[in-house]
Amino acid sequence: MAQLATTHREIIKDTVCKVLEIEFDEITEHSKFIEDHEADSMRLIEILSALELKLGVTIDQAELPRMVDLAGVYAVIGELKL
Repeated sequence: MAQLATTHREIIKDTVCKVLEIEFDEITEHSKFIEDHEADSMRLIEILSALELKLGVTIDQAELPRMVDLAGVYAVIGELKL
C-alpha cells in the first residue's frame, strides 16, 4: 500500500467532514462514518464522488465496503495513482 502525503490526508479528511457536516476535530482515523457520524449509504456515495472530484481520480464503487472510516478511505486512495 502506498503512503499518502499529509496534504492528501488533509484534503480527504476535510472533504469527508464537509460531506458528513461535522467539524474537523470530531472525526478520528477509526471512527465509523455510519455508526459514529450517522451517515447513510447515500452519504458514503457522496464521499466517494466528492473525493473523485477533489483528487481527480476514479474510485470503483466496489471499494465502498472498505471506506467505512478515514483509515479505509486512506487505504483505498493510497492504492490509486495520485
